[in-house]
Amino acid sequence: MVDSKKKILFVFTSASKNLKGGPTGYYLPEAAHPYYILVHHHHITFASPDGPNPPPDPHSLEAFKNDEESQRFLQDPTVKEKFDTALKLGDVDPAEYNAVFYVGGHGPVLDLADNPTSIDIVNQFFRASKPTAGVCHGQAAFVNATDADGNPIFKDREVTGFSNVEEESLGLPGIVPWLLEDVIREKGANYVKADAPWSAKVAVDGNLITGENPASSRGVAEAILEALLQKN
Repeated sequence: MVDSKKKILFVFTSASKNLKGGPTGYYLPEAAHPYYILVHHHHITFASPDGPNPPPDPHSLEAFKNDEESQRFLQDPTVKEKFDTALKLGDVDPAEYNAVFYVGGHGPVLDLADNPTSIDIVNQFFRASKPTAGVCHGQAAFVNATDADGNPIFKDREVTGFSNVEEESLGLPGIVPWLLEDVIREKGANYVKADAPWSAKVAVDGNLITGENPASSRGVAEAILEALLQKN
């Protein structure tokens, strides 16, 4: 029997400390919510700069302790196995996958934005016209990615990401070296955001799919599903 499922690469941060020494990591619902939308339709592989068991942001564990899908994700034996066997980015062959999704949390600003291996992975997915997706700070991994002409992949495209207003509302200045909204704009994007902070906003421009914040996680996953369906 032919397997019609496609392969999606989930990329997580390996950063566990922010610039002020506080804890960081991947943001739980930004992995959990997309996972349960996508896993019923496609195969999912986990990866991070350091490989197995990337750290969750403790703040997200607390904030989403009553979120059913987030708690299911933490206890799911299949998810645990995927974390235990997560690939190092250096062992990833983008040609084996049909889409890539970068999970958010402040961590990607710290260890993915300037990571040459991650940048190369994003370049390969984007230039192959495969769905290239991120949510919240996940697309910090895209800020130095380029298209086939060497232009930023954000240039002249509609892009969203964690807003300055949302960042300021956290009251945590200085935990990352720069604000994502600022850099998205600097790279020539048409930055868009939800009408109200913390509300869902997803931008789809060609094969580039971005979500603003945790509330946008499901919408990003649904956009990935739609993009893969169109490639059938």
